[in-house]
Amino acid sequence: MRYFIQFSYFGKAYHGWQNQPNAITVQEVLEGALSTLLRQKMEVVGAGRTDTGVHAKQMFAHFDFDAELDKDDLVFRLNSFLPEDIAVQHIFKMVPDAHARFHAVERSYEYWVVREKSPFYSDFAHYVHQPLNLEAMNQAASLLLEHKDFECFSKSNTDVKTYICDVRKAIWEIRDDKWVFAISADRFLRNMVRAVVGTLLDVGMGKMEPEDIHNIIESKDRGKAGVSVPAKGLYLTQVIYPKELFDE
Repeated sequence: MRYFIQFSYFGKAYHGWQNQPNAITVQEVLEGALSTLLRQKMEVVGAGRTDTGVHAKQMFAHFDFDAELDKDDLVFRLNSFLPEDIAVQHIFKMVPDAHARFHAVERSYEYWVVREKSPFYSDFAHYVHQPLNLEAMNQAASLLLEHKDFECFSKSNTDVKTYICDVRKAIWEIRDDKWVFAISADRFLRNMVRAVVGTLLDVGMGKMEPEDIHNIIESKDRGKAGVSVPAKGLYLTQVIYPKELFDE
């Protein structure tokens, strides 16, 4: 039987989601907990990769198990077993071919910026002390929706087959003491959101004009875009699946 597990994590202690040799990852810790509690070697497939230090408010992975699970009990036991920086919210029984990565139809991220130095945000957000023009940043962000090929924001030497992404939302909002960039798309390239935010912050600081976004994207040159902002401000916030995948 195929199950989806919904969970969240604070990424500071981990070298991203995906298993790596000689480095602790969220996938490794989650597989270890499932293997111990279900008393057999378990493998999970995540909805995507998050880089070292990136956080997830909502992440999904799928795994297979031969028996019917008491889902609520397993959620409780996993949360008792897992470290404090990983938490499980739900386990869902799925149709047999449901795939956490390939069947996701939309993903959303947030990036948090704070304008004043704060010890309470030192691991949660990126501190920017320079003046920022919110209107210019949002004007530039809106232009992302007019493009599809985002090679200029992709990590160099990546092995993706296409740089095409359908960006459906890109907006800056002020929420209490944070400036939050929210972006949604069908898929994202490696390092894409952090590179986009770095570029938009350059616009906000007056280093470039909002309309320069067109030339940067059309160049397909990573060197034309802004520097990537630190991982600690990035959160995967939502992954959406078709309802027909859920077998309950």
